[in-house]
Amino acid sequence: MTSYWCEHAWLPSGVAAGVRIDVAEGVIVAVASGERACGTRLPGMVVPGFANAHSHAFHRALRGRAQSARGTFWTWRERMYAVAGRLEPDSYYRLARAVYAEMVLAGYTSVAEFHYLHHAAHGQRYADSNEFSHALVAAAADAGIRLTLLDTCYLAGGFGQPTTGVQQRFDDGDADGWAQRLESFSPAEGLVQVGAAIHSVRAVPVDQLPTVVRGARDRPLQVHLSEQPRENEECLAVHGCTPTELLAAAGALGPRTVAVHATHLTPGDITALGECWTCLCPSTEADLGDGIGPARALADAGVRLALGSDGQSVIDPWFEARALEMRERLGSRERGRFGAGELLSAATAHAASGWTGPGVIAPGRDADLVCVDTASPRTAGVAGDGILFAATASDVTDVMVAGRWVVRDRVHGTLGDVAAALDTEIGALWR
Repeated sequence: MTSYWCEHAWLPSGVAAGVRIDVAEGVIVAVASGERACGTRLPGMVVPGFANAHSHAFHRALRGRAQSARGTFWTWRERMYAVAGRLEPDSYYRLARAVYAEMVLAGYTSVAEFHYLHHAAHGQRYADSNEFSHALVAAAADAGIRLTLLDTCYLAGGFGQPTTGVQQRFDDGDADGWAQRLESFSPAEGLVQVGAAIHSVRAVPVDQLPTVVRGARDRPLQVHLSEQPRENEECLAVHGCTPTELLAAAGALGPRTVAVHATHLTPGDITALGECWTCLCPSTEADLGDGIGPARALADAGVRLALGSDGQSVIDPWFEARALEMRERLGSRERGRFGAGELLSAATAHAASGWTGPGVIAPGRDADLVCVDTASPRTAGVAGDGILFAATASDVTDVMVAGRWVVRDRVHGTLGDVAAALDTEIGALWR
């Protein structure tokens, strides 16, 4: 057993001083506050590891290359497809390894990867149809982050439209083909689990939805939901109902379901999501001009909230947490829409991705700990839980995942120079 003494730590009851945390075999076995210094000293403040509940790792290659252009989500998508068309398993492994390492440096200790890049060019199959999945699992292991690989079903280019171009790399032919490939994937033991995803109601025909739901079984199940008004309009025109209603009719909504974005919902949609999670991705939703979703209304209806970095325009859990509150203020013209404790709960919602161990600093929970500098130019003078409104990814000094220090003194223990790795891999993609 190893004892750590924290100047301050954010416990379930709030921020406390002089906190001793005892860790054995990757699990917290005891926590006490008001203790004199003992064991290994952790300066600053210690918070639970953050959860990245929705990620597209390869979108990191678009940062700074797709933000300034005019257009809409739909024009941005063509830029994204260009990157997807260039990736192969080896190059995706190297890129994702660097992206996941950037996440750990920022304080994330788990990531849910919404993974739909399955096949070779023009939809040709690799000898192992899960070649890309294996690459992502290896990347996460090397980066030292927990991974929920959300194997995504993507069968159509729109309502009633076949996949074309790069979309053919996503397409398993039908939901049975997707389910067979999912069942054939067995990653090595470690900090990895496999979930499922419906890309969207526009990308999975209505008659295929029940097969995906059955294929998901007891796994986490994600779906992009009502991110754009156009999706809602087309769904109403074709099916006479909202995307949420379509999913409900297919049995896709339940306690393991995570509705991603959920930006343009009706009051009935919000009620229908009552048992689900909703993952909001504030930085991406702002970047793509999606709109401001009904986060407070969802929470008030009992929907559990999580946060994700999605398109990687920012990899910073501190930013995502306060952006959730700030855009609520913009939309409502009121302050204090979410308390600091609510924001931290959303930012550490590992359970949305199937991880029940991490998320709080308490006995019996997994030892995922993040140390943040409380004396930086951004955090100096900040008191208590106000740290969530001040710190950035740059203030994270040390990160422990399952009892193992992955980041020490702002350096990733395995990859070292993460910036150089990102620069190399992203540069190669664009060349």
